[in-house]
Amino acid sequence: MGNQKEIIFGIRAVTEAIQSGQELERIFFRKDLRGELSSDLLNLSRNEGIPFQIVPVEKLNQFTRKNHQGVVALISPILYHDLEKHIPMLFESGKTPLLLVLDGITDVRNFGAIARTAECAGVDGLIIPLKGSARIHEDAVKTSAGALLTIPVCRHHNLFEAVKYIKNSGIRVVGATAKADLTFYEADLRDPVAIVMGSEEKGISGTVLKICDELVSIPLFGNISSLNVSVAASLLMYEAIRQRTRT
Repeated sequence: MGNQKEIIFGIRAVTEAIQSGQELERIFFRKDLRGELSSDLLNLSRNEGIPFQIVPVEKLNQFTRKNHQGVVALISPILYHDLEKHIPMLFESGKTPLLLVLDGITDVRNFGAIARTAECAGVDGLIIPLKGSARIHEDAVKTSAGALLTIPVCRHHNLFEAVKYIKNSGIRVVGATAKADLTFYEADLRDPVAIVMGSEEKGISGTVLKICDELVSIPLFGNISSLNVSVAASLLMYEAIRQRTRT
């Protein structure tokens, strides 16, 4: 069963939570749910950009045995930032933005580890997709050693559009991929930059990869073909810090 402190259930209760500004991580709808109220809630979820899933009733019963009416929402432990407001704020405050775009990082431990390093490195924000990313729940916060409670996280409905907005804001987008000829320490990371990390299985999605301004790789000298994504992200973040702080 789910932690009662982390969930809201019932059609009216979830609707009221959204309307009151409660940050929700995800909403689960029973797959055979019918009725005007549930339809209105589904549309509200879409309009507000809240991820949702249609699931069997057994999934909902894992969260609570109480009368959930076919709807269970997971409360987010963090407050998401608006990318279109966050980036201008960084420039207005005189910063040279260093952002991290996470494309398809679904493993909670990797996600938490990346967030922890990003916070330690002074990264100005994490950008994640609305769907296809690790769920930010209490375990993720714990794995990040609390970093997710302090580092800004921007969740966008379309990662391709988010990256385009970043580029149009004057921030260079650097994608990490094993296919690149340029190594990460040869790249210039001193100016405003957003580093894109893809999943270990699929890498950066094709559409995002195509609009990156530059692609970099991490040289490998052993027999294993890739690094853990959280380790790879750490290397790139701290290379940017090293370049920016050297005299």
